[in-house]
Amino acid sequence: MGSNTENATLIRASLDGKKRQVWASGLRNTIGFGWHPRTGELWGWDQGIDWLGNDLQREEVNRIERGKRYGWPYVFEDGKRNPQDEPPGGITAAQWAAASTTPTLMHVAHSAGMQWAFHPGGGFGPDVAGDAFVALHGSWNRKPASGYELARIRFDAKGQPTRIEPFVSGFMSADGTSHYGRPCGVAVLRDGSILLADDANGVLYRIAYDGATGQAAPLAPPAKAMLDQAARGSDVPLALQRPETRGRGQLSVAAGFAANGAIPREHSEYGLGISPELRWSAVPGAKSYAIVVEDPDAGDPKPVIHWVAWNIPAGTTRLAAGLQERDRLTGQGLEGMMQGATSRGTVGWYGPRPPKGEPPHHYHFQLLALDRTLDLPLGATRDQLLAAVAGHVLARGELVGTYAEPEGR
Repeated sequence: MGSNTENATLIRASLDGKKRQVWASGLRNTIGFGWHPRTGELWGWDQGIDWLGNDLQREEVNRIERGKRYGWPYVFEDGKRNPQDEPPGGITAAQWAAASTTPTLMHVAHSAGMQWAFHPGGGFGPDVAGDAFVALHGSWNRKPASGYELARIRFDAKGQPTRIEPFVSGFMSADGTSHYGRPCGVAVLRDGSILLADDANGVLYRIAYDGATGQAAPLAPPAKAMLDQAARGSDVPLALQRPETRGRGQLSVAAGFAANGAIPREHSEYGLGISPELRWSAVPGAKSYAIVVEDPDAGDPKPVIHWVAWNIPAGTTRLAAGLQERDRLTGQGLEGMMQGATSRGTVGWYGPRPPKGEPPHHYHFQLLALDRTLDLPLGATRDQLLAAVAGHVLARGELVGTYAEPEGR
């Protein structure tokens, strides 16, 4: 997957390109995806890896939801371990699998699903509404070859996929040793017919239904499913304003910048994006510490979550700058420290990134001393952490820093 936190993910971006977040991760190669015309749920076809034999890794059909992981690169299919890679930080493949969502359907390995199009119904026979069509580009080294066709994914009345079946074949020889074309793109036209691209021959095929009349229905999936997912964790109080974080004592918090002072640019996403040094006073009896960093000055979402961390060892009262952006940290003073999801959809520190030219945003570094360690899933959210700390806060403290990025810099 590499060091880029956006690798193997599906990204949500604003139309002006100023905002982007990881919507879902662990998707090795989801080229084709779309929103179901009746439910508005997001579905996608994920291509598998090569070099594991003719039958691994099978292609996946996934319901793609915000914040979920889909296994890659450490597990695939229904939790099979990828022998080519190991999770970092001492996390086992079984733990990674437990935190991942398994596919709804699977298909023949190496079929190489490309573009995906839902049919809204109309102009193409009586039962096509709500089904999806996927162009299968075809395998390059499987014996026998797979793919080389337009596949149809049948969805039931509740918008759930039930099976995958061939729809347009004939691009491959009967013995699977040669091919005559490679389906690549697929689209539904206004009259309900289907347009299929073949990038081996540079041609387009129009697929029509005998006796079809009328036009395709408007493709206007309801937005509720996606809006509900996007709204999770928004328009809520800061962590220390929540009843879950009530505690009896106070601890002091310091960093490489003064209280209410400017956070150095190297810690922002405009700079190096590295986490700042953080220090706090020890709390007697503490079994672990937790961190939540939030920006309440952002527009949407509000607040923006910049850091979620827990199970910081009881004997640790200082974090060095530049911690790795991964689930579990190791090493002296860090062993077992866990990091959760930010508003960017990644784990670890997410530096300040206010819009250029805006007044300084305030970043609240909130520290909690706890009487226990926490049992939270990989990639836990701020709200999951707060629910787990309720009744276990011994002391708490806060440091506020500011950041602004000048226009034109």
